[in-house]
This record gives sequence, structure tokens and C-alpha cells, in this order.
Amino acid sequence: MASIQKRNGRYHVRVRRQNFPSQCKSFQYKADALKWSADTERAIDTDQLINGLDYTVAELLERYGAEITPKKKSAEIEQYRIDKLKRRSIASIRLSKLKPHHIAQYRDERLAEVTASTCIRDIGLLSHAIDIARIEWGITIYDNPARQISLPRINKPRERRLVGDEEERLIHSCRQSENKFLLPLVQLAIETGMRRGELLGVYWQDVHIDQSFIHLPVTKNGDMRDVPLSIKAKRVLSTITPSRNRRVLTLHHEALKGLWRRATRRAEIENLHFHDLRHEAISRFFEQGLSLIEVATISGHKDLRMLQRYTHLRATALAQKLA
Repeated sequence: MASIQKRNGRYHVRVRRQNFPSQCKSFQYKADALKWSADTERAIDTDQLINGLDYTVAELLERYGAEITPKKKSAEIEQYRIDKLKRRSIASIRLSKLKPHHIAQYRDERLAEVTASTCIRDIGLLSHAIDIARIEWGITIYDNPARQISLPRINKPRERRLVGDEEERLIHSCRQSENKFLLPLVQLAIETGMRRGELLGVYWQDVHIDQSFIHLPVTKNGDMRDVPLSIKAKRVLSTITPSRNRRVLTLHHEALKGLWRRATRRAEIENLHFHDLRHEAISRFFEQGLSLIEVATISGHKDLRMLQRYTHLRATALAQKLA
């Protein structure tokens, strides 16, 4: 039951329910006080009020980022995504008011800016935060609105490879970069097939040039992996001066986006993503005659069927095998 008292020129509201913390708030106008008390009572009765605290989406993400994100391998990247999501208009909506149409509006706004897969990851992040709040934090929310909308169709997997003299132009452009780590990063990506996060997370203690491999204690699929080093990859590593933080490549993933964009622009190369270099490397492994199991050991794929999207072999390479 709600009670309203006027003190010092303001209307003070208190909403009480059995086995539920009292809700208190003050307003300048009585009409606002009456509306809030009615909304709060309705939220409690329909199990939409969060443990007596009607969090905003931003407040939910703040707690998620502090308690859940640090436990993940991609914590740094996810925290960046959380910070961006907290700046969106949806972040100001209280969870008791959050509806599927709000999520759908956010989805449509993101699709105008990013790819479908990125949009799906962002919605998945928000959905997981809501689920964690309901299941693990004892926060009562009537339903998860992020699970009630349709997700965009993921685009056809990319088949982009380096063609003509693109590799030569890309390497030349990277040499002109103001960042000394861009060139070895690109060269190692082409030689090893490692993911961007794996390359940026390598420490010198895990580099074994004499034994020709890099040890990855943590990878995307959760398993450790040893990546063999070609002669060229070892030569590239030998040109890098160790830094104080013990990382081989001292480069932030967000800084890489701008560096990559400028490098491809200088090289006059269009529609080339950094991840395409992994696609290029794995395809070259197959063209060199490595077996499916051997390539999977290098790339870290658990599902061998996933390798099919990377194996766009050049007809000229196959023709040489048939000769």
C-alpha cells in the first residue's frame, strides 16, 4: 500500500508490500507522486521490480561488467562493448519498463552501423546480463525481452583472400605505419593463422623460437594450443624488441582498427578485414598439402566442419597437384 505525505514543499511516497523492501521517493508535484506509486505497486505485483531496486539497463551492465566480465577470456573487449552500450538511449530505460520493442529499436539502430554478427553479439551480451540477474543475483524480472525479438540473419561467411599483388602492397603500407607493431602483426597473422586476440595476447615467455612454436595457454575454445612457426615467422619475431610489459606486440585492439583502416587505404585495398588474414593463412596451409587434422591442430578448430569456410583453395594450386 502506498502512503503520500507532504513535507518541506515536496511529496514523499512510501510503498509497502509484505516480504518486500519499502520503496521511497520524493516529488515536487503530487501527480508525479501518484503516478510513481501506482507504477511501483504494479511492478511489485507483476514481479517486475528488481529486489526493490528498479535498475536501469546501464546500472545492470555496470554490475555485470564488474562481476561477470572479468572472469572471461575476452574481458577487455567485452568491457569496451559494455561501455559503448551504456551510452545508448536504451541504457536509461529501467528494467521494469524494458520491453521487446526497446530491444528491437536498439537492434535496428545497430544494424545501420555494424554487421549482423556484431549486432547479435551485442544483443546476446544484454540478454546474458538479464539472465544472470534473474538466475544468479536473485533479481526478479518478469521475462527477458531480449529473447522475444527476432535476430538478424547472419551474412554469408566471407571468402576474401589476398589476390594479385595485394599482399605486397599491404606489407609496404604497413612499413609506412606510425606504429612499429603493425607490420610484424600482419606478417605473423599471414604466417601462423592466429586470431587477432591470440596475437595481441602473446607473451615472450610463451615464444619458443629455438623449438619453432608459440604456446597459447588460453584460446577462444578454452584449450591451450601450440602454434608452429615457419622460418619467416621466426625471422619476423627476431626483429621485435621486447617491451617492458612482456607482450610481444604492444598494441591495443581498438588502436589496431584505425591502423588497419589507414594501412588498407594507403595500399588501395578494398573490403579486406584483418580476420581475412587468418582465412588466407589456413587456406595456404591446405594448398601446401597439410591434412585436415594438421591444419586443425594449428588453427585450433574443434569442429573440423568449420574449416570448410576457410579452405577456399586457388584453382592454380589444385592444378599443380593434379599435374
